[in-house]
Amino acid sequence: MSNFARRDFLKQTMAVGSAAALSPAVFAQDKPADMCIARWKGGEDFKPMAVRLTEEAMKNIGGMARFVKKGDVVWVKPNMAWDRTPEQAANTNPDLVATLVRLCFEAGASKVKVGDRTCNENKKSYVRSGIEAAAKAAGAEVIYMDDNRVKEMALGGKRLDKWPVFPEMAEANLMINCPVVKHHCLSKMTACMKAYMGVAGGERGQWHQDIPTCLADITAFMKPRLCVMDAIRILTANGPTGGNLADVKVVKTVAAGTDIVALDAFAAEILGHKPADIETVMAGEKAGLGKIDYRALALKEVEVA
Repeated sequence: MSNFARRDFLKQTMAVGSAAALSPAVFAQDKPADMCIARWKGGEDFKPMAVRLTEEAMKNIGGMARFVKKGDVVWVKPNMAWDRTPEQAANTNPDLVATLVRLCFEAGASKVKVGDRTCNENKKSYVRSGIEAAAKAAGAEVIYMDDNRVKEMALGGKRLDKWPVFPEMAEANLMINCPVVKHHCLSKMTACMKAYMGVAGGERGQWHQDIPTCLADITAFMKPRLCVMDAIRILTANGPTGGNLADVKVVKTVAAGTDIVALDAFAAEILGHKPADIETVMAGEKAGLGKIDYRALALKEVEVA
């Protein structure tokens, strides 16, 4: 090999080696985040706030097309159990819900359904929460979840071996769990894992005997792929029903991600708790459903205006 040929060979070898060394970093930059926390830095208009925060949170975890395929039937499951207005923060922000519905259709969903098993009368809760009107305006089918729609299914959990659930929810191609962050008088807080109680029928009051294990059971059964958490307004006391505006705090944040335990850990911090002090969060990690240390994930935090 001539000196010139050898020199060219070495240059090519070094170039390939450099590219190989750089490629993991390049791929890491291109990989969507596991979790995104989007914080609002604009004005006080809550509608554009909810829309933009939801869009940005979803964009930074890979966009809705990462989760929704053409022709999919998607169930968007908000908190809408209470006869309360959006300002009272007992239910999910209606504009967040409508934005998720729109993003699902843009990603190719054939149908998007919205519904939750309510605690107050469903017609009152759906209407007063603002979610029914917002979801319908975005093209969703809004469904009233009555006990005649449930079917006993095998959950295979430690406490919940079998339980009546809504099969339309469980069998959708994708469920997007989109709860509001709020105080809960029994479990200290309610966020993503607790929101799955809305998938179940039957006498759910029995779950309160061991709510951490029951929530881990229903979460494992649902196999969550995507949660979008509403912390635009949060309920800091007298949850889960609320009603007093003095208990509401404006946080202007939406978090989205693939790790339900991580999102609940962040919700605990928002409410002023250490995640390790919340039994439901600890039960979720112990069951292998996710990680409490959300900062150890591929996390992106963005400011939106």
